[in-house]
Amino acid sequence: QVQLVESGGGLVQAGGSLRLSCAGSGRTFSSYAMGWFRQAPGREREFVAAISRSGGKKYADSVKGRFTISRDNAKNTVYLQMNSLKPEDTAVYYCAASPFWGYGSTWQVDYWGQGTQVTVSS
Repeated sequence: QVQLVESGGGLVQAGGSLRLSCAGSGRTFSSYAMGWFRQAPGREREFVAAISRSGGKKYADSVKGRFTISRDNAKNTVYLQMNSLKPEDTAVYYCAASPFWGYGSTWQVDYWGQGTQVTVSS
C-alpha cells in the first residue's frame, strides 16, 4: 500500500515556474514507477510525465522541454519542476504510483494522490 500526498500547487503568471512535490509513504517507494497526470475542467485526466525505478523518464509532448520529473528515493518523494508555464497548463495535478513501468493514458496506475491545483494566469 502506498499513500501519496502532493504539494506545491498555486497561482502563477504565464512564463513562471512551480515545483510540485509528492511524498509517498511506505518502505517500498523505490520499487514503484512514479508519474504525474493532470485534469483540467471539463477534460479527461491526461498523462504528464513518468519516471522509472532506475530514473528513466517519459514526457507528454505538450510539456517536453518545459517540465522535468525527478525522484529522491531517500526522501520517498517525486518532483515535477514546471517552467515556462502556460495558461493551458492550468489543471489539478495528480501524483501516481505503479509497480509497472509505463506512460500515457494506458499506463496501469495503482495509487493516486488527492491532487494539487495549478492555475496559470495570462
